[in-house]
Amino acid sequence: MANVSQPCLTNGIEHFHAITRIISAIALMRSWSITLSELNYHVTRFILSAPDIRHLPSDTGIEVAFAGRSNAGKSSALNTLTNQKGLARTSKTPGRTQLINLFEVAEGKRLVDLPGYGYAEVPEEMKLKWQRALGEYLQKRQALKGLVILMDIRHPLKDLDQQMIQWAVESGIPVLLLLTKADKLASGARKAQLNVVKEASMAFMGDVQVEIFSSLKKIGVDRVRQKLDSWFSELEPAVEDQDTEA
Repeated sequence: MANVSQPCLTNGIEHFHAITRIISAIALMRSWSITLSELNYHVTRFILSAPDIRHLPSDTGIEVAFAGRSNAGKSSALNTLTNQKGLARTSKTPGRTQLINLFEVAEGKRLVDLPGYGYAEVPEEMKLKWQRALGEYLQKRQALKGLVILMDIRHPLKDLDQQMIQWAVESGIPVLLLLTKADKLASGARKAQLNVVKEASMAFMGDVQVEIFSSLKKIGVDRVRQKLDSWFSELEPAVEDQDTEA
């Protein structure tokens, strides 16, 4: 009897373990569906370029703006996040983003590439024009619900970066500080710089988070997409105000 029941018992145990593995795999897949990006950023499309907010579409929905110094790698970051090499135009010459560029991720959900700031080698008149367009967008655009501030990990928190963070905190806008070009530093140096910026960001007393990022090595891509997901899903979209002047 023992010789007959032993194989049956063994088969039963193996069957039980197989079912357990399947259940575990399903649970893991479900957890992935929660932690991985909910939106398909690969289908992000260019909408338009505008010299100022008067040329933008209706001020509704949710916009997450990408801001930073002219050499911070904004366009490269947008191309990497959307997995579209030519979505946002890049240039070896800093300061080429002169317009407000809008990209639609899904209906009512947009990414915005703002003109770079802090680059000196442009005519003063043009620099002032960019600054006006940038300031106007930040102060008046009701759809702006989140701000990604990109900084070269080797040179973070310049004066203009800090001014931008302070403005966002005072305006109640959540901020993600993206330390770009992380591939330029070794792993230990990256972590050290990340900790330095995290500690410094606490002084702003607002919703300010910090991540490292590399367009070249795809470092931090999933984490940034998850943050964008949370903003697009949790923040309240702007609705059209009938009393607002055109």
